[in-house]
Parts: sequence; structure tokens; C-alpha cells
Amino acid sequence: MAGAGKGWEGVVLRLLRGKDFTLTVTGAEQVTEHYRRVCVTDGGLLAAAGASVHPTMWVRLWFDNAGKPHTRAYTLVDPDPGAGTFALEFALHEGPASAWARTAKAGDTIEATVQGTGFTAPVPAPERLLVIGDPASLPAINSLLDAYPQTPATIWLETRHASDAGLPVRLDPARHDVRRVGRAGSALVEQVKAELPELARDPESAYVWLACDTATTRTLTAYLRKDLALPKQRVNGLGYWRAA
Repeated sequence: MAGAGKGWEGVVLRLLRGKDFTLTVTGAEQVTEHYRRVCVTDGGLLAAAGASVHPTMWVRLWFDNAGKPHTRAYTLVDPDPGAGTFALEFALHEGPASAWARTAKAGDTIEATVQGTGFTAPVPAPERLLVIGDPASLPAINSLLDAYPQTPATIWLETRHASDAGLPVRLDPARHDVRRVGRAGSALVEQVKAELPELARDPESAYVWLACDTATTRTLTAYLRKDLALPKQRVNGLGYWRAA
């Protein structure tokens, strides 16, 4: 959204000391019919972040929506501070963000704001990662798996399209167990409730990271905290999007 204002959200982020950068597209790849990767140079973003570059790190991107500013958060994929590059991955649907991603090509630019991102590593380190997400949160899931390369993980991944079988989940067959759940009502919630307790018998050592639609995230977070009695610091829940 070059050259245009960012509206009230931009004003708030500026007051919260958000830092702005211009990203430049170097290329794009259609990973599946509904999933696209866009590679960018970072405009100095990673150098400014310094040692604070972390797993699940995200930025706010600014898109034009019929002349009005529209912002959405996206996880950095494979950030390389030395080269000043990273990628962004888009679960494609309707809307200005997906419309931009579908046509993004080398030389295009987009503005990004860094404000609010953070990651607190669980202490003690988890014996097994218990991860719940969907295509929108897949980049963050992959960054978490990369951050704990020796740690076993069970991943419940909600899917919608047949092509989601080709999503780039970074699995190590020796350590990772991915359980795909078709998006249908409360299917994900029901399967997690049926299967996760067996893997989280010790509330002090279990660690659950989940990022789904807001309603699902709230439901599962409440279940993990109240029904399974997991301590607050052992559950990291984020509502990534709102179901229509």
C-alpha cells in the first residue's frame, strides 16, 4: 500500500512505537492451488530486530482495499538476517491480502510494520510439542518445529481443500506425528479432546501451542486450562482469524 495512509490502525501502531519497513518481492511460488509463497527482501527489518528474531515472529502487512488501508499479520518464513531476506506464505481465499499475493511478482513492494510480536520459550523445555493449527498458522508451526529440531511433536492440522495434502509441513517422520482433520463444524475440537489428554498427562511438562480461528482457539484454550489443568505458561493460544 505504497504512498497511502494507514488509517487509525497505523496511528495506533505508531503510538505503540511500531517500526515501518518496505519489503520488495523477489519471486513467488504457487505451492498448492490454495497456498502461495512470496519471497522478499526485508528493507532492513531483520537487522533492526537484531537478537529479537524468534520462532513464530510476525509482521503486519498493509494492503489496499478499494482505496482504504487493510492490515493482516503474517509469520516470517526462513528469516535470514545476513541476507536480509525471508518469505511470506498465504492461505488463499477471498480478500485484499490474497488478491495481492496471487499477483505478487518481482519488483513489487509492500509496507510492513513490526509491533507486538514475541515468543517466550517454555521452561522447562517441552518433552513433546502438542500443536494445533490450520493452513493460516502453518508458517508459525514450521518455525516452531525448526526451533525444537530434536523434540517429538504431535500436530493436529485442520484442512479444507484436497490440495492441502501438499502443504509444506516440515515433518521429520522419526519425530513428528501429523493428524489431519477436515474442516467440518467442531471436528477439530472433538478430535483434540479425544486424543490430546493421553499425551498431556503431566500438566507441568506438557506444552500446547495452538493457532486456529478465534472461536476454536478460545474453546480449546479454555478446555486445556480448565479441564486438563495445564498451567497458563504451558499453553500458547492465538486466534488467527474469524470464521464468517
